[in-house]
Amino acid sequence: MKAVDILEKAQLMERPTMRSGDTVRVHVKVREGDKERIQMYEGIVIGQHRGGASATFTVRKMSFGQGVERIFPLHSPTIAKIDVLRGAQVRRAKLYFLRDLRGKAARMKETRRTA
Repeated sequence: MKAVDILEKAQLMERPTMRSGDTVRVHVKVREGDKERIQMYEGIVIGQHRGGASATFTVRKMSFGQGVERIFPLHSPTIAKIDVLRGAQVRRAKLYFLRDLRGKAARMKETRRTA
C-alpha cells in the first residue's frame, strides 16, 4: 500500500450507497459569519466520479422552473448527512440527458430499494 493510499484512507467517511437516478437529500453545513446551520439540497443524482478521497457526485434539482446542478465532494466534512429517498431504474451511468427534458418527461421509473 502506498503512502498516499494510507493518508486517503483516513479521510474517507461512511456514506450510503447511491447510484445515478437516485433521489437524495444532502444536508450541507453552511457558515454565515460565526454561525453554522444545516441547509438541505434535494434532487436526482445525475453522475458520480469515483476516486477515493476526491470522489464527487452531481445532484440536479428544479428551483422555480430553473434547473440547478451542484457538485458535492463525497467525503467532505461540509456534508453532514446524505439521505437516499428513492431509487430509479436507469440504463446509464451519467444522466446528462435530463438537462434537455422538461416536466413529466424528466421523471424516472421508480424501483424498490432493498435496505
